[in-house]
Amino acid sequence: MPNSTPSNDERHRNLLKNYKLINGALDEMMTLNGEVRPIWKNFITHLSQLSSEELDRRTKRGNQYLNDAGVFFRQYGDDGNQERDWPLSHIPVLIGEKEWQKICDGLHQRADLLEEVLKDIYGNNSLVSEGILPAQLIASNPEWLRPLVDSIPTNGNYLHFLAFEIGRGPAGNWWVLSDRAQAPSGAGFALENRVATSRVFSDFFETGNIQRLASFFREFKRALKTLNKTPENIIGIMTPGRFTDTYFEHAYIARYLGLALLEGEDMIVQNGKVMVRTIEGLKPVGVLWRRLDALFADPLELEQNSKLGTAGLVGSAKNGNINLVNALGSGLIETRALLAFMPRICKTIFKEDLKIPNVATWWCGPHKEREYVLKNAQNMIISPAMAPSVPFTSKQSQNQNNRYNYSNQAELETLLNFDGDQLVGQEAVTLSTTPTLKDGLLTPRPVTLRVFACRTANGWKFMPGGYARIGKHENASAIALQEGGSVSDVWVISDDKVDTQSLIKRPSNITKPYQTAALPSRAADNLLWLGRYAERAEIIIRLQRGYHLRIAEDANFERPLLKQINAHIQTFGATSASAPFTTIVSVVTSALNSASQLRDRFSDDGWLALKNLLNETNDLSKSPPFIGDDTARSMNLLLQKLTSFSGLVHENMYRYSGWRFLSIGRSLERAYETSSLLSKFAVPDAPLGSLEFALEIADSAMSHRRLYNLDTQLSSVIELVALDELSPRSILYHLSNIQQQVSFLPQHNQKDEVQKTSSILSQAYNDLKSHPDGTVSPKTLMDLRSKLGEFSMLLARQYFN
Repeated sequence: MPNSTPSNDERHRNLLKNYKLINGALDEMMTLNGEVRPIWKNFITHLSQLSSEELDRRTKRGNQYLNDAGVFFRQYGDDGNQERDWPLSHIPVLIGEKEWQKICDGLHQRADLLEEVLKDIYGNNSLVSEGILPAQLIASNPEWLRPLVDSIPTNGNYLHFLAFEIGRGPAGNWWVLSDRAQAPSGAGFALENRVATSRVFSDFFETGNIQRLASFFREFKRALKTLNKTPENIIGIMTPGRFTDTYFEHAYIARYLGLALLEGEDMIVQNGKVMVRTIEGLKPVGVLWRRLDALFADPLELEQNSKLGTAGLVGSAKNGNINLVNALGSGLIETRALLAFMPRICKTIFKEDLKIPNVATWWCGPHKEREYVLKNAQNMIISPAMAPSVPFTSKQSQNQNNRYNYSNQAELETLLNFDGDQLVGQEAVTLSTTPTLKDGLLTPRPVTLRVFACRTANGWKFMPGGYARIGKHENASAIALQEGGSVSDVWVISDDKVDTQSLIKRPSNITKPYQTAALPSRAADNLLWLGRYAERAEIIIRLQRGYHLRIAEDANFERPLLKQINAHIQTFGATSASAPFTTIVSVVTSALNSASQLRDRFSDDGWLALKNLLNETNDLSKSPPFIGDDTARSMNLLLQKLTSFSGLVHENMYRYSGWRFLSIGRSLERAYETSSLLSKFAVPDAPLGSLEFALEIADSAMSHRRLYNLDTQLSSVIELVALDELSPRSILYHLSNIQQQVSFLPQHNQKDEVQKTSSILSQAYNDLKSHPDGTVSPKTLMDLRSKLGEFSMLLARQYFN
C-alpha cells in the first residue's frame, strides 16, 4: 500500500504553491527562479512540517497571548477612536547577521549625521548660511522651536533614541524612507511581537540562532541611568496619556524598564527644576524619555493650548536642569523635505556619501526642481514638504491625507506654481515583499523595517530586529496600522549560537524599586477610585441578585420589600431594578478607566480579569430584558468574575503605598454603602424580610447563623454588620482598616491638614464604637456617611492636589 503521508518536498510545494511573486518587486524569501533563499530554508522546512490544523492552533496561541497581555493600538476614525487588537502577522521577516550589520553600519552614520544637523540648526546655523539648506525650510517649519535656539542639551547630545523606516528596492539595495526622532514608537511593540511569535514557533525559535532583544533594552536603561545626574532623581517616560494610539507601549516599556510613567499634569517646574507630584510631596526628575510631541510639551513657551505638557519644561531644559530623550526640537529632522538635502549635507560634514541613501526627494521650492517633478510626476509621490510620516503609496491611493491628488498635468502644474515651497516630489519606491499567512498558505506582501537605535557610552547600539510593517494588499498603501496594515517580528539570524538571555539582568546589589517611594499623586488617586469602583460594582451586583431572587420567588412587584430594594438600587443611578446591567456597565467602565491610567503598575492578569468582566456585562446588557432567576444567575457569574479580579489584586499587589490607597478606596466604599444599607434595611419599621436581605448583601448570613443561636434580630444584625471588628464585612472593620492604612502613608503635609484627616476618621470610628451593641440609629449611620465623605475630600486635598 503506498505511503499516504506527504514527503517534506511535497509539504514544501504545498505551502508555496500559491506564492506568486509581485512583478517588479524583490522578494525577501524567494528568488526570481522560485528558489527559497538560504537564510529562509530552515524556517520554511520547519513550517512545511506543520499541518494546517497545527499552524492554525499555534497562530491562535500567539493571538491569545496578545489578547491576554492587553496589547492594543488605538484607531482613529469618523466614529472617534477605538481600541483594536494588535494586528500581528505571524510569519517573521528573516535577515542574515552580516546583512543586518551592514544596515546598522549605514544607519550609525546617519544617526551621527542627524545629530550634527540638529547641532548646526540650533547652533551656528552654518548649513543655512552656506546655502546648503534653504532658510525657508527651517524658519517655516513648525518643528523648528525658536525658544531652543542656542540652547545646548545638558548632556551635549540632542538625540538618544532613534528609529529609521527602511525599505528594500528591486535591485536589493536598502533605502531610508524616514527618520524618526520626535517620539519614536514601536520598541515596546517589538518586544510583544517577539514574545507572541516565539510562542507560535517556540521549537524553532530556541534552536534557530535568532538574536535576542533584551541586551538592547539593558544598554538603553544603562544609558538613561548615566544621564541621571543624581541616582535619587526619578527617570520617567513622558506620555500624552491613555488616549494616544501608543499608550499601551508607553506603559509596557515603563514596566519593563522600571521607569515612572508620567503625564504632563504629574509634573511641575519649581525653581527651574522638574518635579513630580507624589504622595510624599514633590520629587525631582532627572531624565525624561519624551513620548510626547515637542510642541505640546510646554504650554508656557510652545503650544499654549496644550493640556498635555508641563509649563516651564523648556526653561528647565535650557537651564540644564533636565535631560530629555530626545531633546525638544529634534522632530525637525523628520521633515520630509529635509531628505532632499541629506546627501549634500553628508558630503559637507563627513566628506563621504550616505552609506544607505534615502529615497530620492525633490523640494519643489526652486523653479528647477518644480520643473523636474512636473516632468517626472508619473513616477513620483507629491506630498506635503513639512510632513513627517512616510507617504507609502501607489497611483491607486494618492487621495490619502498626507498626499496631494490631481487629475491631470495642468492641475499639477498649477499646484506646483502656487504651493511649490510646501511640496516635495519623492520617487515612488517599489518595496520588497515578505511572506504572510493567508488561509494557511504563504502570500507575499510589501514590507518595511523599523530599526531602533539608542545612544550608549560606546556609541549607537541597534536593536537586532524586532519590528516590520506589512502591507495589507499587494501595493504599499496600507502599511500604516491606521490604514489596515499589520506588523511582524524581525529575526536576525546568526551564523553561530546566540546568547538566549531574554530578560534584563538584575544588578548584583539589588535595591527596592524607587516607585515604592515615589508614587505620583495621579496614580494614587486612580488606585483609590479603582478600589471604590470595584466595591461599588460588587454591591450593585449583590443588590440586583437579591432583588431578582425575590422576584423569582414571588413576582409581586408591589411587595414593600421589593419596592424598598428597587428604590435603593436607584440611588446608584439605575432607572430601576428591572434594568439590571446598565449601572454595572457604567461602574465597571469607570473602574477600567482608572486601571487604564495605571497600566505600568497593574498586572496583566488583573487587567484581563477586569476587561473580561466588562465584556461579559456588556454582552448581558445587549440581551433581551429578563427578570427573576435568569438575571440572578447572571449576577452570580458577574460576581465570580469580579471576585476573581479582586482576589488577583489583593493577593498579587506589592504592599506599598499604591496598595494602601487601593485598600483605603475599597474600605471607604464598603463602609459608606453598608451604612446606607443598614440605615434602610436594619431599622425597626423596615419591610418584612429586610434583615435577611441586609445580611445577604453584606455577605454575612453564614457568619450570623454560626455566631448567633437565634432567629435574625435587629440587634444581632447591627452587631455583626456594623460593630464586629472581626468580621471583614462590618463597618467598624473597614474603619479600622482605613485608619491602619492611613497611618502608614507619608505625613508630609502641613500638620493641621494631617490632623484634620486623622481627626475626622477617628471621630467616625469612635462614634460608632461607643454605641451599645445593636443600638446604632439610622441618624448615626447617615452621620457616618457624611464623615466618610468629608474624610475623602481631606485625603484628596492632602495627597492628590
